[in-house]
Amino acid sequence: MEWCLKPAAVIGIAYLLGSIPFGYLIVRAMQGADVRETGSGGTGATNVSRRAGKAAGVVTLILDALKGAGAVAIVKVLLGLPVFATDQAGGQAGPAPQFWDAKGAQWWVAAAAIAVIVGHIFPVWLRFRGGKGVATGVGVFLMLAPIAVAMAALVFVVVVASTRYVSLGSVLAAVAIPLFVLLQHIFVRPVESLTPILSTAVMGAALIVFAHRENIRRLIGGQESKFQ
Repeated sequence: MEWCLKPAAVIGIAYLLGSIPFGYLIVRAMQGADVRETGSGGTGATNVSRRAGKAAGVVTLILDALKGAGAVAIVKVLLGLPVFATDQAGGQAGPAPQFWDAKGAQWWVAAAAIAVIVGHIFPVWLRFRGGKGVATGVGVFLMLAPIAVAMAALVFVVVVASTRYVSLGSVLAAVAIPLFVLLQHIFVRPVESLTPILSTAVMGAALIVFAHRENIRRLIGGQESKFQ
């Protein structure tokens, strides 16, 4: 029974951690208001910045990223995997967990990584209406594929600097991460557990694009707000 309960527990932990609505709590504490009534209606750093200032937005960004990174770290510890160690040859990195091998456990890490992003976008505490998942996704992939995150960050900076649309930069950066993971694996160095990580990147990007669906409609219609 333990072999079944532990993976279920880590996914639940990841979802609940992702559900902590830091942006909502910060704006509520500072202004007694619901940040979801402002701008894009999300609880992320950009919307918090619009409502409570850039400092509050930066704090939200950091805390949301820490949720993603923390969820991956906690899950790896609970499953008996090394938190930071990598095996460039793609083999087993460290001792195998008791009820599954290390490669199988990586799929549970992938599931938990998606769960923390889902928790941020659909938090149980806010009736499943949260943020867009970008900062939390950054935290996740800083733990899983930091080189891909660095390259995606360049995409984000270039797009936002040239257009002033944070939503456009976020969507393009999220979509670019799976591509950068694959390019890293082919041209730079092998990515440990490529298939689980690449699957996580594709699903994470899909979730982030879905969360930005209204922003995308406004971008197409020329009605999206630019970041000041």
